[in-house]
Amino acid sequence: MNSLRAYEAAARHLSFTKAADELNVTPGAISQQIRTLEDFIGAPVFKRQKRGLLLTDEAQASLPIMRDGFDKLATAASLLAASGANTGQITISVAPSFASKWLVPRLDGFQTANPDVDVYVHADMAIVDFAADNVDVAIRYGAGQYEGMTTKLLMEERIIPVCSPSLIRGEPPLKSLSDLAHHMLLHDGSPDNGENCPTWAMWLRAAGAFDATGNPIDGARGPRFSQSSLAIEAAVAGKGVALTKYALALADLEAARLVIPFDLSTPTNFAYHVVFPPAKASLPQVKAFVEWLQAQAAESSDTQP
Repeated sequence: MNSLRAYEAAARHLSFTKAADELNVTPGAISQQIRTLEDFIGAPVFKRQKRGLLLTDEAQASLPIMRDGFDKLATAASLLAASGANTGQITISVAPSFASKWLVPRLDGFQTANPDVDVYVHADMAIVDFAADNVDVAIRYGAGQYEGMTTKLLMEERIIPVCSPSLIRGEPPLKSLSDLAHHMLLHDGSPDNGENCPTWAMWLRAAGAFDATGNPIDGARGPRFSQSSLAIEAAVAGKGVALTKYALALADLEAARLVIPFDLSTPTNFAYHVVFPPAKASLPQVKAFVEWLQAQAAESSDTQP
């Protein structure tokens, strides 16, 4: 087992040094474990070249199965631990803006219903390696195609304009599309938006927005933000009008910190999904969290315009 674990880590990193760092041993120990494995199976698993390591064809084919095996072992160990205790832990990987604007405001409801489950929210948009990153569940905005994973649709999404109520009654007031020519446009440049999310220029063109003189409104002006939550916070502060996802703005809309100035929304091809390895499905804390997520998402979907 030690040799297999050393092989899996070295194959994933294509580096004995990085594998040693991950497993808290020396590179020499990794090398010895690889030799032991190669002696046992009677064949090499690496092609050692001047530029580094390469896997043999057979080793490359075995790696996904090996990683799945370790993932199932880890899940089995978690089930054994859960059977002897009333506590559990669950690690959630989620995009920062979705975490701060949608998940975290609701999370106390899950904690109240599941006081023995410790939730760790890992706000990151990187691709998740469930075996190596010790992540139980990921929430992702996308097309829902995650090979080898159990994927459940949470909710579909729409793009809406939002602003502070003060802009509606301000000077000049924001009452019609043409009034956007006199207000700052806040741009959501979050990398998880994708090409399916309209920009202000696209949205204004599709809405047929013109200024008072009949000219197209400049959709390129205004500040840009790397996270959706930052664009929303700027809108709450009255800095302009943001074009953002409905789910992310929902809490501020319900609290009357934001309003939708125009009855216009744009559907997207992407949606929110909860993703996890099939082996994780039997963990009690994962089952409880996924069921809670789906209930919360259903409530959010019911309020969409």
